[in-house]
Amino acid sequence: MKILITGGHLTPALAVIEEIKRIKPDTEIIFVGRKYAFDSEKTISLEYKEITRRKINFIPIQAGRLTRILTISSIRSFLRIPLGFLNAFHIVNTWRPDVVMSFGSYVALPIVFWSYLYKIKIYTHEQTSKPGLSNRLISFFAKKVFVSFEETAKYFPVKKVVVTGNPIRSFKVDSKKKPFIIKKDRPIIYITGGSLGSHSINIHIKNILSELLKDYIVIHQTGDTKEYRDYETMIKEKDKLPKNFSERYFPVKHLYEEEVAYVYSIADLVIGRSGANTFFELVNYHLPAVLIPLPWASGREQQHHAEILAKSNVGEIFHQIEASDKLVRIINKMMNNLDLYKNNFVKLKKLYKEDASKYIVKQILS
Repeated sequence: MKILITGGHLTPALAVIEEIKRIKPDTEIIFVGRKYAFDSEKTISLEYKEITRRKINFIPIQAGRLTRILTISSIRSFLRIPLGFLNAFHIVNTWRPDVVMSFGSYVALPIVFWSYLYKIKIYTHEQTSKPGLSNRLISFFAKKVFVSFEETAKYFPVKKVVVTGNPIRSFKVDSKKKPFIIKKDRPIIYITGGSLGSHSINIHIKNILSELLKDYIVIHQTGDTKEYRDYETMIKEKDKLPKNFSERYFPVKHLYEEEVAYVYSIADLVIGRSGANTFFELVNYHLPAVLIPLPWASGREQQHHAEILAKSNVGEIFHQIEASDKLVRIINKMMNNLDLYKNNFVKLKKLYKEDASKYIVKQILS
């Protein structure tokens, strides 16, 4: 059996790939996605790194999309739409998969379109609470639409929707794959802006780094975008610190999943965005967090996710336009009441479905 996996939500895709390999290891898997994180620079994407290190065939695609903001970049992206459909036709015609499993986004749409014309079975998963235009269009071609949130069902054809929850990777701590060894003599904060990092979050952390290191150990996933060079900036900041502070600060460009497992196992508090992937991992691992919603996320989905966690008293919201010293106050408040935040995760138990990957794989292999 040959399965083509595509789309913009990598984490649930990896969880499904993991389950396919477990259930039916002889399945041929092809992944179609972006080789580069940005069209404007040649930064290798996380999906390319994660897929190729699993020795899965990665097929790059250049696709365009419609955006609500008119800029030079958005015009260039729009002009790439025909190229994306031409590229997708070549991929589908060449590989002829038995099943296409989409994880949404403008990358997946042309693949799904041609797969439908070739009468290939199509499934799609919507990770977020408020789907974008691409996945709404994809749903009309799909046999079934798997969703993470019950409230998302209203956006799709009712007879196709199945509420599965969000597939989560089965993290395993491997002592040989720890990115660094930490002597935990004080609470640990894990800061992440997602796979690409967040320049806005990194600026705040630069402003308050010395203050944080008085009381905490800080693991900081900066990202690796060439435009901002945040990792290099934070390495310089580390070099300026007194030795006792420097030894508590661990900047890193990117963490692979085994490394994330280690960090999650030792972290006391997370600071980061509130995308669906982060949302479900926090719920799964009962990790309190300071949530910094991406302001321009589609349909304000990150704000919505952050509000769910904040209302359940497992997290606090900080907006990136606010002053950095407010972020320090929120962190200290949460650290002083950490057990209270952790105990409140029981309120969110119904949101996490452990068998999401198993259910989806059973459907696509049937």
